[in-house]
Order: sequence, then structure tokens, then C-alpha cells
Amino acid sequence: MDILSMQNVSLSFGSARALDGLSFAVKEGEIFGFLGPSGAGKTTTIKLLTRQLRPGAGEIAVFGVPIARLDSAAYEQIGILSDNSGVYERMTVYENMKLFADLRGLPASRIGEVLEKVGLADAGKRVAKKLSKGMRQRLILAMAVLHRPRLLFLDEPTAALDPATTAAIHRLLREMNDGGTTIFLTTHNMEEADRLCARVAFLNEGRIAETGVPAQLKLKYAKDRVRVLLEDGETLECARNPEAMGALLAGLSGRGIASVHSEEPDLEEIFLQVTGRNLV
Repeated sequence: MDILSMQNVSLSFGSARALDGLSFAVKEGEIFGFLGPSGAGKTTTIKLLTRQLRPGAGEIAVFGVPIARLDSAAYEQIGILSDNSGVYERMTVYENMKLFADLRGLPASRIGEVLEKVGLADAGKRVAKKLSKGMRQRLILAMAVLHRPRLLFLDEPTAALDPATTAAIHRLLREMNDGGTTIFLTTHNMEEADRLCARVAFLNEGRIAETGVPAQLKLKYAKDRVRVLLEDGETLECARNPEAMGALLAGLSGRGIASVHSEEPDLEEIFLQVTGRNLV
């Protein structure tokens, strides 16, 4: 089923239009990437889906229920990392986690398990106000996933993290997704989206510009050329259709083929093609 959906949702802040007739749906059990540059409306969308904001028009549903009718039990199944997520500055990493665990009735053993997975296993006694930006981000993520939410909202979850920690976070997210957690991920990092997401949507100026499976989008926007690298180092090109490729290969009798490549763009290049703008 659709675990969340928006239909013709619009929202303005004064005369500025943040979202303009936004419509999409996320299937239960998928990692859905909501992609776009800063100011495109990604964070605003998360705030609407978590009822931190109310739309000016349109319909929003979460767990198949209109968002205005969600009860407290439904919110207990949601985790969120957003730009306004915070920690208790004077408490240690472990104390922050323990507070959340106690509020949700979780065993203390779960704290160590999650801290290990986000790379904070040795930071339990550190006071939160002394954490680096990256460590703080990891602590907020740890609190968001502590209760194994059914639906997880992540707003730029690996911003300011080093490559090794980012890889560890990705492993955690895949593990959670394999366990049934649906993940709604906003990012301007197209490589991250390509690695994690089953489907992506490109958001531009408050509207969906394109949506689909990353691999299928790459084929859809691929250049209409195929490049053939021969074992002797020569490179040949032809149109990407059966007739042209057949003719080329037929003329290569006796010559070794090292590789055949279609010229497929990455998600960032596709975004540029679709919207005419860069992810900055």
C-alpha cells in the first residue's frame, strides 16, 4: 500500500510559493529519494508530512489515513531527522539516548547497539555540547532510529559526515529497510540517492519534475550512442539501436572487443537535463 501520499499540495509563505500542486506517493517498504537543491521545498515537504506545517491546499495521508486524523499511536511509529532536530546539550550522548529509550519503553541494550552502528560507541560519556557537527548528526540519527520506526524521515542525513561514517550509516539504513522500515530521504547528494533509493523524485521550484527508478531514468536520458572499446585500444561509436549495433559488430570479425558501453548519465546530469539547473 501507499504508506504516505500527497495530492495537489500547495503551500505559500506570504507571496512566496514553496510548493505548487505537489503530488506523489511512497510505497510501504521502499527507500524513496526526494531530490533537489537547497530551497527546492524538500524540508518543507517533510514538515508537512510530519504535521509541523499545514498545507494551504491539497490532501496528505500517512499510513493510509488523512494526516489530520493521525493519532498518537501512529506518531509512535515514525522517526525523523530534520533541520530542527536537537539534543540536550548538557547531557551526555548516553543520557540523551537513555531518555529516549525510557520514553519509548526500550531496553538499555538497544542503546549500545545503535551507538555502535552510527559510530558513537566510544562517545557515550561525552557531553552533547562538545560534539562536533558530524557527531551531533550521528547522535540525532541514533535517536531517530532507536525505536525501529515503521516510517523514517531523513533530511540530509549524511551532511558533514566523513566517507567511512557515511558508509556505516548507509549500511544501517539498508538493514532497517530490509527489516521493513520505509525511508523517505531528502538529499542533494545524487550519489547517495543512487546507492540507496528504489525510486527517486526530482523536486524543482515546488514541483515534481521527474520520478522513477534510478536505473530506468539513466536509460531514459542516455545519449543515443554506444561506445565499443576494442582490445587493441581503438574506440568505435554507433547509434544506440539494433540495426546500427548489428552492423558495427558484424564488421568486427576477428577483432577482440574489450567492452561495450552506452553513455548513461548520472542522476545529477539527469536533474540538469530535466530542470536546467544545477544542484547548488
